[in-house]
This record gives sequence, C-alpha cells and structure tokens, in this order.
Amino acid sequence: MHIIETIKKELASYNDRKRAGELENFFKAFPGGYGEGDKFIGITVPNQRRTAKKFFSEINLSDAEKLLNEPFHEYRLTALFMMVYKFEKAGEKEKTAIANMYLKNTARVNNWDLVDSSAEKILGAYLLERPKKILYELVRSKDLWEQRIAMIASFNFIKNNQFSDALKLAEMLIDHEHDLIHKASGWMLREVGNRDFDAEYAFLKKHYAKMPRTMLRYAIEKFDEGLRQRFLKGLI
Repeated sequence: MHIIETIKKELASYNDRKRAGELENFFKAFPGGYGEGDKFIGITVPNQRRTAKKFFSEINLSDAEKLLNEPFHEYRLTALFMMVYKFEKAGEKEKTAIANMYLKNTARVNNWDLVDSSAEKILGAYLLERPKKILYELVRSKDLWEQRIAMIASFNFIKNNQFSDALKLAEMLIDHEHDLIHKASGWMLREVGNRDFDAEYAFLKKHYAKMPRTMLRYAIEKFDEGLRQRFLKGLI
C-alpha cells in the first residue's frame, strides 16, 4: 500500500461524524465563513500528531505535498505536522526544499490552526537568519491566510529576541478588516512585550489609538490592570 494511503487509512480509523460536524462549525466552514468549503472527518489533534510522528521519517516531501492537497482538513494538518517534524531533523538543503514547498502551497494552509501549527516552525525558523522579504510580500498579498502566515512566522524571531520584523508587520496590518488578523497581531505584540516590555509599550503608545480593539486587547492582556485600563480608556 502506498504511504499516503496507509496514512489516510490510519487517520480515517479515528473519524468521528459528530466531531466532524462540530469542527465544521468551529472552523467556520459554512457558506460565508472564513473556512467556507472545508471538509472534516472528525479526528482529534493528538491522533493527528501521533500519526505524523509515526510516518514523517518514511514520507518524502513530494508525498507530503500530495497529502497537503487533500480536501480533508485533518489530512492537511497532519501533512503540516510531518513537515514540521521533517524540518526539525533536516539539513540545510532539505530545509530549503521544505520551506519552498510550504510557500508554494500557502493556498492549502487555509485556516488559523493550519497556519499557527506551521508558519513559525517552518517559515519562521527558515528565515531566522535569512532575508525576510517574502514575509512582506505575503502580508501585502491581500490573502487572509498568507497575511496570518507572515505575522505568525515572526513568532520565531520574537523567541530569538528579534522584534523589528514583528513590529513592522503588525504596523502594516493595523488597518486590516479581519478579526483573525487582529488576534494574530495582538498575540505577537504581547509576545514581544513578554520579552521586552519597552519595545511593545513604545509601539502601542504610537499606534494604540487607531488599533482595532481586539488587537489592542490581545496585546495588553498581560499588562498590570491599571495600565491596561489606561490603554482601553485612551489615557496613555
């Protein structure tokens, strides 16, 4: 049996129709939702991780790409988990191949869990010591998921105490209309502040008055309550 069919068979053994319906609602796969048209078979994330860990060393990048292009959400997430595991074990040549394949298939990284499970660990890790130009191209693309990929990829830089790109990307997204971008940007700002309060404070002092409320709330979540209220009330 081909490796992809073996993986799909194992994943299908965990299917749960009731859970599938719940996931379709949770990830807004209904008409008009941000995940419109996505399909689920109802597999828990721990089972997807278990399958990914079992097979990632056996699957080649071409087959991982095929799995990433399957219609079911859980198959795509499992493919991304395998790509992350492969990236962590890879040499420089294979890391480049994985990053390039990821960028080639951003259209399949098309919900927030898919982005958040992979962007920082693949693209962010790859770009840590490389030029960041591609992130600015993604954030200007007008595609919701590519924009979130760019923002979440910067988490890797933040973890390595490199804040400038995260702050620049957040600034570029201040006027974005979608709540999922507000949440991602605010989350990254909060992570900057966890490591360098002054850097986050300076950014917020300059921009908070025009930031979307959700973005601001996420950014100041860990602030002292008095300071948090001053920001919320526009008193900074």
